[in-house]
Amino acid sequence: MSRLGDGEIKLVAGKDLGFQKCSEELRQRMIEVLSFPIPNHIVCLPDIFQNLEQYVPDASSHWKKHLSYYRKYWYRYIDKDRLFFNAFISRCYMMFKDKSDTLIHFQHLKQLWDKKDVIIVEGEKSRLGVGNDLFDNVCSIKRILGPNVEAFQYYEKIFQAINQYSKSYLILLALGPTATILAYDLAKKGYQAIDIGHVDIEYEWYRMKATYKMQVKNKFVNEAGAGIGVGNLDDQRYLNEIVWHY
Repeated sequence: MSRLGDGEIKLVAGKDLGFQKCSEELRQRMIEVLSFPIPNHIVCLPDIFQNLEQYVPDASSHWKKHLSYYRKYWYRYIDKDRLFFNAFISRCYMMFKDKSDTLIHFQHLKQLWDKKDVIIVEGEKSRLGVGNDLFDNVCSIKRILGPNVEAFQYYEKIFQAINQYSKSYLILLALGPTATILAYDLAKKGYQAIDIGHVDIEYEWYRMKATYKMQVKNKFVNEAGAGIGVGNLDDQRYLNEIVWHY
């Protein structure tokens, strides 16, 4: 499962992101994921093209502005006869007016990795699940760490690091646009890989009952401070889970 959002379509348009510079290779790979289906792989798009009433004012305003600039790129590369899924699977709290079902949503998500051996591919300071119970139902966790920014520069090394492991592992990807492409390429190799993105930060915000995007202790949050003040983490269990570092 690959997810595309505002950042990914900006790359398709040839625009740099704050944490990922665009290159022609990255642009073409993103177009490939969006436009060329492969078996056993689904693509998720943001649910923004018809109705924005379910979102809080800040989110609604953001997506209206986004569409005024980038709708033409979405429509240029989307096959309107193809079935797409919802990219907000991992953004199920902050942007929604109605938050009454948020816990149920997270409980459903946790079923994806229930009693499974998991490899988390993430930025070096993302630290998914550290300090919360999001992954307390897995059998085991291994972590492959890429950089917090410019992860695509290390794409081949990260891809090869994943390929050292059995296809029995569930691969959870949280590495920005690089994760979008990784999920696509891993599907070709027969892995079950899910671009899960901001699920941990959304879960932290839910637990905090946050009403705006805020920093989370010991974690890189691109949309709130971009990791300012986030240092090393002296947690032996977490450190023991790291099997590869860029």
